[in-house]
Amino acid sequence: MKEFILYGKEFKKVDAWQEGCWINMHNPCASDLAYLKELNVPESFVTDIRDTDERPRTESDGDWRLTIIRVPRETNDVDIPFSTSPLGIITNGKLAIVLSYFNNPVVSDFISYNANKSNNVDNHLTLTLRLIMSSAVWFLKMLKQINVSINAAEDNLERRMRNDDLLKMRNLQKSLVYFNTGIRGNESLLMRLKTLHQSSGLLDQELVEDVHIELQQALNTVNIYSNILTGTMDAFGSIISNNLNLIMKRMTSITIILQVPTLIASLYGMNVKLPLESNPWAFVVIALTSIMLAAGAFVLFKKIKWF
Repeated sequence: MKEFILYGKEFKKVDAWQEGCWINMHNPCASDLAYLKELNVPESFVTDIRDTDERPRTESDGDWRLTIIRVPRETNDVDIPFSTSPLGIITNGKLAIVLSYFNNPVVSDFISYNANKSNNVDNHLTLTLRLIMSSAVWFLKMLKQINVSINAAEDNLERRMRNDDLLKMRNLQKSLVYFNTGIRGNESLLMRLKTLHQSSGLLDQELVEDVHIELQQALNTVNIYSNILTGTMDAFGSIISNNLNLIMKRMTSITIILQVPTLIASLYGMNVKLPLESNPWAFVVIALTSIMLAAGAFVLFKKIKWF
């Protein structure tokens, strides 16, 4: 699907490309790809954007320039609930194409937010910088969702230790790693763009600083949540190990306590002459003795806190 949007503050949509507009294209169909081919967009650029693992970078091919940023997205994958995907900005003079093969809310939110705020987007460099800023904002939004999921998993683990909750926290840790890598890549790209366009007259230093601040905030938040999650998983791992040790101590204590009357019963089960064998109260005496010795062992283990 493609749409043509005029530069400026209103982000007005038009029916066909005209000078002074940029093209937003997501989940491109065969006709969209054919349109890109008609525009002579380098095929390697289109292929690179399709690659889910493509890193943030900028490169040129003749008069064409490709800039790739990483944007956050929710997945339907239980193993990795949140991840990142590439978003490409292809430019050639006054032509600019924003291309994405994955569903993400970044571009649509970018259009509505900047239109409501009347932010002026008058060239492809400003378009790229504001898209990077929008990606940073969405990183922060999804990090809040991750934090809610972490807290929910912690509450469940406090009530009952289950493998499902530990696995959920591990999967959230994977998402944080993807977020950390994506944000760092976008930050390096920002510095690269700043260097390339230093003398072009298109660079808005204040906007670059604002984008840098948003990326730093997102990166700091990722690091905080990652450290919290790592510490929480280590703490629950220690609790599980400690609980296992307590259970083993109690089981060992019970085994030793039961071994005392078992030993006495075993001795008196031998086919040899034993004390009290002719006494009519032998069974009562032996039983009481076994109980007293077992009780003594129990008191001893209680005193040394094995129970």
